[in-house]
Amino acid sequence: MSTSPIARHGRDYLAIPGPSVMPDAVLRAMHRAAPNIYAGELVEIAASLVPDLKKVARTDGHVAMYIGNGHAAWEAALANTIAPGDTVLVPATGRFGHGWADMAEGLGAEVEIMDFGKRAPMDIDRIAETLRADTAHRIKAVLAVHVDTSTSVRNDIAAVRAVLDATDHPALLMADCIASLGCDRFEMDAWGVDVMVAGCQKGLMVPPGMAFVFFNDKAAAVRAQMPRVSRYWDWTPRANPEEFFMYWNGTAPTHHLYGLRTALDMLHAEGIEQVWARHTVLARSIWAACEAWGQGGPLELNVRDAANRSTAVTSLRIGAPHGTALRDWVEQNLGLTLGIGLGMAPPSDPDWHGFFRLGHMGHVNGHMIMGLLGGIQAGLGALDIPHGPGALDAAAGVISAG
Repeated sequence: MSTSPIARHGRDYLAIPGPSVMPDAVLRAMHRAAPNIYAGELVEIAASLVPDLKKVARTDGHVAMYIGNGHAAWEAALANTIAPGDTVLVPATGRFGHGWADMAEGLGAEVEIMDFGKRAPMDIDRIAETLRADTAHRIKAVLAVHVDTSTSVRNDIAAVRAVLDATDHPALLMADCIASLGCDRFEMDAWGVDVMVAGCQKGLMVPPGMAFVFFNDKAAAVRAQMPRVSRYWDWTPRANPEEFFMYWNGTAPTHHLYGLRTALDMLHAEGIEQVWARHTVLARSIWAACEAWGQGGPLELNVRDAANRSTAVTSLRIGAPHGTALRDWVEQNLGLTLGIGLGMAPPSDPDWHGFFRLGHMGHVNGHMIMGLLGGIQAGLGALDIPHGPGALDAAAGVISAG
């Protein structure tokens, strides 16, 4: 006889901000024997990915594909544009802004961090002041995270381009869209982004393992002036391969390509504008539920202003030890996994147990979100964590209104 909780059996729900829920169609596409990596179907599939990836990024520029995670994309973007001793400006709104800054420092760059805390977006006026003061143009790039996965802060990337133009500053604008691509609205060309990095495991709905660097002609010109770029990280042959192996500087990530081809077909069949709209509605339903719970208890949305929140991930504060207790209860009793409060406090600090995150990116719909919220409601009740009433009704009202 089973001794596990009675409501635990069935399909688990991974509601963390990446890896995201993988569509069955993607899993079926990947479930096959190893293909020929020299000719045939796989070669054709790889070539077909390039224009469809650029459609998601909203760019007519270039894309280089790597076998790696988001950190690999960070390093690739920097390796092609920033030489040791160059200065980069990093306006940080969470752990991942600091992470990209640390990557740049490890490659020998001089890093200037503007820390805007964990609850607010970048202060565009302060960035403008810094750029205006840089009359010698020491700053070679601004590394801006569109959505910081730890805090769920969404930044105004177009506004950063506006101040670069207003101050007549030549620095490259680099955007981290690892959490946001295919979820939050992003317009690479219209917003004037020179380099954008992304991964396959969030809005693109594929298991972790592929990273992407999109870049325009301005960034390509910077690459051409670099004194040295390693053979592996060099984006030039990857974006313009003369032979198939050059896409990855070696063996292709074979099964990821089948999965990505199917995922892109799904995104384009739905339409990217509709994808953004779906994420917006589902995110608003989560926020409505959280606001209702917060009326009678400690739960609080990390980002106060909805205009500054991502529609892909929501970071929450509930006070220690409730965050960890809630995550443990819903996973053990319901098969529902919530995200840890990454970067909100050191793991050794008792306050670390007062945060959690919800991933609502990629292959999610209304009934999945209502199930997620119902699971949290059950956990709050089981643990006697104070909370206000009406959360599920509030969420349902947002979804029904569309």
